[in-house]
Amino acid sequence: MSETPRLTFDLAAATTHLGAADPALAKLIAEMRPFDPGIDHTQSPYEALMEAIVYQSISGKAAATILERVKALSGGDVKPIGTKRVRTLGGTDVDLESAVNGRLPTPQEVLKLGRNKLRKAGLSGAKILSMKDLAQKTIDGVVPTHEQALLLSDEELVDRLDSVRGIGRWTVEMFLIFRLGRPDVLPIHDLGVQKGWSVAYGKKHMPRPKELLKFGDRWRPYRTVASWYMWRAFEKAGYKVTNKIRPPRLKRKRIAAKKGPTRKGRKH
Repeated sequence: MSETPRLTFDLAAATTHLGAADPALAKLIAEMRPFDPGIDHTQSPYEALMEAIVYQSISGKAAATILERVKALSGGDVKPIGTKRVRTLGGTDVDLESAVNGRLPTPQEVLKLGRNKLRKAGLSGAKILSMKDLAQKTIDGVVPTHEQALLLSDEELVDRLDSVRGIGRWTVEMFLIFRLGRPDVLPIHDLGVQKGWSVAYGKKHMPRPKELLKFGDRWRPYRTVASWYMWRAFEKAGYKVTNKIRPPRLKRKRIAAKKGPTRKGRKH
């Protein structure tokens, strides 16, 4: 298996470790396409999160169009330079016609942009507020540069970036995987990972997040690679199969037997 460029860890060592620790995962590693998250080290956290905000809750094609309109607000000349294949933070490949030499507005430019201009670009009110907050927190140093991010732990980055309006833990986890190439990230709330786990281990229900977290201990310190193969299992099964997977079972609460009050405790 050839090493994926720009990984921050030894992929061969990771797959060997995972295969030895988990027979079901060993089968997936043998059958599915090799781990390749398409890591992009050229994007700053600010740029990656700006794109993530634009892509939230809409189709990839619509988001790509809006993103190009936002780029056009950066003050540069609109110069289409052809169509290229890019990967979003969620791992979705989309065709994107790049404009304005691919430059997003700087944080300072975003703060100066009027609400009406951003609305005309196709952004909702909530996304505008998120973009403004991201810009301000980048200027304030809460959102680190790429170089600074490389020196921060996963949890430090989650704490910092999760503080940005509209950015949750899942988005930060996708950033850790697809932009920084961190080896030990397990998105326990990701539907694809949850359903992929159900497919891989022959379960009729999705796991509860805490259940998946505990199960994933066997995958340490390469939970990112394991998550990748859960996604692949989900994709291979197809929606006809995965739509039948039931929600997580509710945890039964232990109900203590009710005891009547003692004579001492009775009120008169």
